[in-house]
Amino acid sequence: MKKILLSVALILLSTNNIFSQEVVNKGRISGYMFGDYFYNVARDTGLSSLPNVVNGGTKDLNGFQLRRIYFTYDYDISESFTTRFRLEANEIANTTNNKIGVFVKDAYLRWKDIFEGSDLIIGIQPTPAWEITETFWGRFLEKTIMDLRGISSSRDIAVALKGKFDQGGLFKYWAMIGNGSGNSPEKDKYKRFYAHIQYSPTKQFTATLYADLKARPDINDPASKSNPPATIANNDLTYSLFLGYKEKDAYSFGVEGFLNSRQNGMVNGTDVKDKNGMGISAFASYNISKELAVVGRYDYFDPNTDSSVKGDSRNWFIFSLNYKPDEKVTISPNVIIETYESIPNGRSIDASITPRITFFYSFL
Repeated sequence: MKKILLSVALILLSTNNIFSQEVVNKGRISGYMFGDYFYNVARDTGLSSLPNVVNGGTKDLNGFQLRRIYFTYDYDISESFTTRFRLEANEIANTTNNKIGVFVKDAYLRWKDIFEGSDLIIGIQPTPAWEITETFWGRFLEKTIMDLRGISSSRDIAVALKGKFDQGGLFKYWAMIGNGSGNSPEKDKYKRFYAHIQYSPTKQFTATLYADLKARPDINDPASKSNPPATIANNDLTYSLFLGYKEKDAYSFGVEGFLNSRQNGMVNGTDVKDKNGMGISAFASYNISKELAVVGRYDYFDPNTDSSVKGDSRNWFIFSLNYKPDEKVTISPNVIIETYESIPNGRSIDASITPRITFFYSFL
């Protein structure tokens, strides 16, 4: 009898271990898609091209576009290790035979609580540049200003530490060292260094301070008399500040500003100085009802603030009406307007205007 009871106990223990393992080792599939029908109502037809234009295409160009498709698989190896593998498809990714391109967006391993309150993340992963900003802004409508203007990359092949300074998570940090080449393979010895501090005194309010250094090859000093000539730094430095407030299903608003500087980036003969750019973005949304919200955003962007450089600053607007017939489905009639600083000869540039109907859905 004792042998029978012992055998039953061993079987139950083994079964419990199997069930426990199944609870830990679980995978989840999720994703989302968004795109638009767009129509370029207005463009300046007198100019063949404009620098820094984000709403491209000629006047009267119209059609359907898929701006992003995500397919994500999350897998919990154990209580300490989790993974994510994500594919993205869109119309501007590398394409084959003029078809929509697909690439690996995320592929990383997370070691949870490698030390108390901090996780270690290795692989293709999000950067700290605007990850928090996107949680306040509606990414399906458009990219954040730093993403839209190509100031930094949303992903990097990197190693990162991410955690909190205090028990309650009032202050959080995010530090990363990456290739600085986005999702592409590394091609040089230079790296990108990221740092991010988040302050959240309440669930509704968040402030973030971000900085990164992108190391680049030195350039020849035009004032150098030596042979070979002496070199000077040519690194990129970026700083940004974000403030956001959100009341769920009621309203939200945020403001983000950034400064971007390339050391010795302006070379004119033997005169060398830093090239400085800046941008500021302010947005807000208000829920008229549970299903309906109005959204607006304004961006100002100047890629070179030097007084000698004219005709490159931009004003960008989006206005949207977001209708949610379902919790995971949004339909948004919206319009994007971009206005331009006059070019150096004094000629004014007509605004670009693009109405769209944007559709978004997610699945879990």
